[in-house]
Amino acid sequence: MEYTQAWDYQTGLFQSILDIKKKNRDLPESEQLLTPNYLLLCEHPPVVTLGKSGDRNNLLATPEQLSAMGASYVPTNRGGDITFHGPGQLVVYPVIDLENFFTDITRYMRSLEEAVIRMLDSYGIKSGRLAGLTGVWLTDGKPRKICAMGVKSSRWVTMHGLALNVNVDLAFFDLIIPCGINDKAVTSMKQETGLSYDLKEVKQRLTDSLMTVFEMERVVESL
Repeated sequence: MEYTQAWDYQTGLFQSILDIKKKNRDLPESEQLLTPNYLLLCEHPPVVTLGKSGDRNNLLATPEQLSAMGASYVPTNRGGDITFHGPGQLVVYPVIDLENFFTDITRYMRSLEEAVIRMLDSYGIKSGRLAGLTGVWLTDGKPRKICAMGVKSSRWVTMHGLALNVNVDLAFFDLIIPCGINDKAVTSMKQETGLSYDLKEVKQRLTDSLMTVFEMERVVESL
C-alpha cells in the first residue's frame, strides 16, 4: 500500500477514536461508548519519511537519486527522525486508545519493542534495546538496528508505529542517515541469518506477540 494511502487510512481511524472520546465527555459513564483498537500491518513501495522533529539534512540523496531508485519522499507528523520503508519490510501501525491499556507513552514504546524482541526470539534472532535509543537492536558486535519506531499520540490515542526489516533491500538506507544516527548500522532478519522469510508468517507471529504483550483479544481480521 502506498505510504500516503496508509497514512490517510490510519488518520481516519485515529480521528474516529478521538471523536468517540469527545462524545463520551458529555455522557454519563453508564452510556459512554467503548473505543475500538486497530493493528494495521502492511508493506510500502520505496519511500523515505521524515518525522516532524527530524532533520532534513539526514536525507543524503537528491530528488533525482531518489527517483532513479524508485523511491519517494514524504514529511510526516510522527515522532522520530528519518527512515526508509519498502518491500520486504513489515510496517505496523497500532491505532489504539491507551486508556484501554495504560496511560504511559514510555511504557507504550517499551511494549512495542518487547513484542518485536519476543517475535525475533521465536526465529532464533537475539535482540534487545540500547540505552537512550528507541527501537530494537542487535547488540552482539557493532550495534545494528533491525526495527525503527516513531509514533504520534493525542488524548492517549496512537498512530504510526514500527518498521521491522525482514527481507528489505538495505541499500536504500544509504540514501539517509537512519533515524539521524550516523554511528550505528541497520540490519534485517535476512541480513543476519542469510534466510528469506515469509512475510505472512512474520506478520502472524508479530501480531500474536503484540496481542500477548498488550493483552489484546482479536475481534475482526481484515483480509
